[in-house]
Amino acid sequence: MRDMPDADLVARIAKGDRAAMQALYARHATAVYRFLVRLLRDASRTEDLVSDVFFDVWQQAGRYEGRASVTTWLLSIARFKALSALRRRPHAEWEPEVAEAVPDEADTPETVLQKAGKAEALRRCISALSAEHRGVVDLVYYHELSVEEVAQVLAIPAGTVKTRLFHARKRLSELLLAAGIDRGWP
Repeated sequence: MRDMPDADLVARIAKGDRAAMQALYARHATAVYRFLVRLLRDASRTEDLVSDVFFDVWQQAGRYEGRASVTTWLLSIARFKALSALRRRPHAEWEPEVAEAVPDEADTPETVLQKAGKAEALRRCISALSAEHRGVVDLVYYHELSVEEVAQVLAIPAGTVKTRLFHARKRLSELLLAAGIDRGWP
């Protein structure tokens, strides 16, 4: 099932195939977790919601229509669950260390050390963006979704996604400049 397309896995899940569910979970659980932890900033709540997302997939796989990619469908479910969880506890404290990015394993240790200072500054600057801008940046740059897919996940027009992305980049550039970070990397 490793090479089976996501949509085929969902079709098999709809028929009660547990192996297909395990394959889909193995393929997407990390991305769903990273998406949720950036929204919730709470690792334990995130783990619970990841389970809820995949439980919903198990129950509702027959409703998947294929109009969007499976990744977009999963992240839409995850976003809905995260927003519901945030509404229940709107004033909960967020743990800043949860939002730390996973280091790129392809980099050498020297490159990782060079990037560390700038990466921390970038994380601080991204967290200073508004929730709308942070969400669009997360989906486009960390989850590599297209504008259309982001629009589906956030349930907003594609033009709004483009506008938010433009303003997020502009504000992020200002914040990085104020933090003394030039555009070069590392």
